[in-house]
Amino acid sequence: MLEVSTNIKADLRAGLKKYFGYDAFRGRQEEVIVNLMKGNDGFVIMPTGAGKSLCYQLPAILMPGTALVISPLIALMKNQVDQMQALGIEAGFLNSSMNRADYEAVKAKAISQQLKLLYVAPESLVKEEFIEFLNQANVSFVAVDEVHCISEWGHDFRPEYRRIRQILNNIHKVPVIALTATATPKVQADIRQNLHLEEASVFLSSFNRTNLYYEIRPKHDPIPEIIKYVKMQNGNSGIIYCLSRRKVEELSDLLNVNGIKSVPYHAGLDSHLRTQHQDSFLKEEVQVVCATIAFGMGIDKPDVRFVIHYDVPKSIEGYYQETGRAGRDGLEGNCVLFYDFNDIIKLEKFMKDKPVSEREAGKHLLYEMASFCESGVCRRKQLLHYFGEEYDEKRCNSMCDNCRYPKSRFDATKVAHTALRCVQEVSGKFVINHLVQIIKGSKNQQILSFGHDKLETHGQNDGRGEKEWKSIITQLIVNDYLIKDIDDYGTIKLSPKGIAWLKNPASMDMIVYQEPDKIERDHFQTEDVRQYDDILFDKLKKLRKEIAQQKNIPPYVVFQDPSLEDMAMKYPINIQEFQNIQGVGSGKAQKFGAPFIALIKKYVEENDIERSANVVVKTAGKNSANKLFIIQHIDRKTPLDEIASQKSLSMDEMLEELWHIITSGTKLNIDYYIQDSIDEDKQDEIYDYFMQADSDDLEMAQKELGTDFTSEEIQLMRAKFYSELAN
Repeated sequence: MLEVSTNIKADLRAGLKKYFGYDAFRGRQEEVIVNLMKGNDGFVIMPTGAGKSLCYQLPAILMPGTALVISPLIALMKNQVDQMQALGIEAGFLNSSMNRADYEAVKAKAISQQLKLLYVAPESLVKEEFIEFLNQANVSFVAVDEVHCISEWGHDFRPEYRRIRQILNNIHKVPVIALTATATPKVQADIRQNLHLEEASVFLSSFNRTNLYYEIRPKHDPIPEIIKYVKMQNGNSGIIYCLSRRKVEELSDLLNVNGIKSVPYHAGLDSHLRTQHQDSFLKEEVQVVCATIAFGMGIDKPDVRFVIHYDVPKSIEGYYQETGRAGRDGLEGNCVLFYDFNDIIKLEKFMKDKPVSEREAGKHLLYEMASFCESGVCRRKQLLHYFGEEYDEKRCNSMCDNCRYPKSRFDATKVAHTALRCVQEVSGKFVINHLVQIIKGSKNQQILSFGHDKLETHGQNDGRGEKEWKSIITQLIVNDYLIKDIDDYGTIKLSPKGIAWLKNPASMDMIVYQEPDKIERDHFQTEDVRQYDDILFDKLKKLRKEIAQQKNIPPYVVFQDPSLEDMAMKYPINIQEFQNIQGVGSGKAQKFGAPFIALIKKYVEENDIERSANVVVKTAGKNSANKLFIIQHIDRKTPLDEIASQKSLSMDEMLEELWHIITSGTKLNIDYYIQDSIDEDKQDEIYDYFMQADSDDLEMAQKELGTDFTSEEIQLMRAKFYSELAN
C-alpha cells in the first residue's frame, strides 16, 4: 500500500488548482485518482475530451517516484511531455526516435527521481535492459493509455500490447490504471483478462458526446463539398481522415491549392516532419490536418471544430474515437462522414491475406459500420447501443442528421413479427444475411442444406428488398428486441424483450429504409446544384458574341458555354474569382475577363443579388508535374512524341494533356512540331475549319473534314488555333 495523505481529496483539489488551474474535477476524475492513490488498480473508460490524461498526470505529480505511462504513439508522448514541462513538471519519454545520448539522459533522470512522468512505447518494454532499468527507478504506478489496443476485437489492435502484463510481472508490484475512450463490452472483458484487472475498480462514463453533430453524406464527388464545407468554417481547425497515405497527400495538396492551409500526416512521413506538421496544427499555423488514423490519439487540441471522414472507417469504434477529437472543449463539434458501400467492399478485399479469424472479425466490424451508415435510426442511439449504453433518441435534440431530418415511419408490426419469428425458428444460430435470405424465400445451397426452405417464415418477404429487411432487423437490434452475439460470430438471438413481444405482440412502427442517394437529394442538396441565372447567361452570351466579332474569332474561343453557365451561377466580381471559373485560367481571365466582370458586377448590384459561398475547386493536378515537364520541353522544341515517350504517355494522352494546358490559359507554340508532321495545305484547311466552326468538338471536326485528316492532325491544329487566338 502506498503512503498517501489522510485527506486525499483536499490535496487533490489543491493540486488541481495549483498545477492545472481548475477549481473542480469533471465527471468521475476524482474517484479514479483517489482509487489509484490508495494503491488500487483501475480500469477507466471515458469518452475523448472527458479528461482521461489528468487521471494519471495529477497523481503522478503528487505521489513519490515516477509514473510509467505506456503509450502507443510518439506524437502523443511528445505532446503530453511538452504540456507537463509547460506546467513546470519534469517529464520525459523514451522511444525509437531518440539518439542514444538523449535516451540514456532520460533514464538517468528517472533513476535519480527527477521525473514525475515517463512515457514509453510498448515495444521498449520487452528489452531485458529496460526491465532492469525499471527496477532501479522508483515507479509509483503504471498507466496503460489507449488500452483498447490490447484487444484483437478493438479498432486499433497492437500485438505488443498483449505482452504488457508479462513485463509488469517482472517489476516491483505497483498499481495499474488502464485507460481508453472507447471499448465495447467484449473489448472491456478482453482488456481486463489480459492485464489481470479482473478485481480492478471500473470507472465507466457515458459515451454520449452531446456537443457533437453526426452526419453521413453519400460519397459522390466529395472534394467540392469538402472544400466548400471547410471554407464555411471561418478558419476553425479540423481533421480530415483518409484511409490511404496517397489520398492524404492528394487531399492536402488540393486544399492548399484552394486557399486552405493544410498539412498531411501519416506513418510514411519521417518522424521530424510528422512532429513539425503536428506542431503547425497545434499552433494554428494551418487550419486542417489530412491524416490517416495515425494522427490524433491523445493530441490535446480542444478546439477542433470539425472532423471529416473522406473514407469510411474500419469500425464503429474507430469512427467514435476519431470523431471524438472534435469539440473536446465542450463546444460545438461537427462530424461528417462520406459513405460509399464500395469502400466497404474495397476494405474487405484488403483483408484477404490475413488469418481467417482476423479476417472474419474485421469483416464483422466493417458490416457493422455499413449498417450504421445506411440506417435511418438516430446516430447517437446506434453509437451508444454499440457500446452497451441505453439511450432515448428524444434526447438527441437534432444533433444527428437522422433526427434533424426525420425519415418517414411505417406500421412495422407485421414485418417485426416475421423477423423475430424467423430468429426463433432457427434458434438464434444464424447471422443477419442468412435470416434475410430465409425471409426473401431464397433456395440457395445453405438454405436447402439446413432445411430452412421449410420454415414458416421462408418467403414471407412482403415485397421488400434485401436492404429493407436488413434495416428492419437492425432496428430490432437497436431497440433491444434482438441481440447480436459478438462472441458467436455475430449470430442474431432473441432478447427477453423480443420473446415477450412475440408472446404478446403490440403495435410497432419503424423508420422507412431510404437509399443514400435519396437522402442526399432530400437533405444534402447544396447551392452548387441550383440552375444558373439564365437572364445573366443570355447577357454573357451577347457580350461574348460582340467580343468575338470585334476580334474576328469564333465565340467559343472567347469562352465556352460551360464557362458562361458557371459565371451565371457563381457571379464572379473580381479577377481572382473570375480566373477560378470553369475553363478560365489566369491567361484567359487577363485577356478577356474585364468586360465580363464589369457586366456581372453591374448585374449583381442592379438586382440586389446575394452571392453564395459556392466554391470552384482548383485542382492540384495529379499531372501538375507532367504539365511543367511538357511546357519546358515544348519551349526547348522537343518533339511531342519524344516528350510522350519520356513521360510514358500514349500520343493520345499526350495530346489530351496538351489540350488541358492550353485551355487552362497557357500559350504554347507547337509550330516546330506541326511543320514537320502536317502538310501545309492540310494545316490551312483545318485552321480555316475551326475559324468558322461553332464548336471545337473533335467528332464534329472529323466528320466535317473527312477521312483524309487523322485525329492526331486535327487535335494538333485545334491546339495551335486555340493557343494563338484564345490565350
